[in-house]
Amino acid sequence: MKYLLLKHYRGAKPIDCAPMDQWTPDEVEAHLAFMGHVADQLRERGEFVDAQALSPEGTFVRFDGEGRPPVTDGPFAETKDLIAGWMVIDVDSVERAHEAAAFLSSAPGPGGVPIREWIEVRPFLEHRHTDPE
Repeated sequence: MKYLLLKHYRGAKPIDCAPMDQWTPDEVEAHLAFMGHVADQLRERGEFVDAQALSPEGTFVRFDGEGRPPVTDGPFAETKDLIAGWMVIDVDSVERAHEAAAFLSSAPGPGGVPIREWIEVRPFLEHRHTDPE
């Protein structure tokens, strides 16, 4: 079963962690290296599908009638709730997905302290077309 692990820009409680744009270059590099380490371990187990970090920029678009797609720079959630990135894994159970998410949550932040960020675990919706014949 495939799961989406969403990394959030929420306050990393119980540790009060500064936003990444306030980290030193070495702290950012250590964090990104850890993300690569997690991906490598998942690859070795045959569980890694893909991962991406996301830019804080973005737009909202919606259908508003023919020829009128409104594009806006909001409404955005507060910065603490924006999605920082994601990883897709293919594992045998939700328990394994939770285990992988907990490991991802232990990424180092300022001073090398694990940031204990919240990782949202979402299963992919599996729709199977059934042929009525």
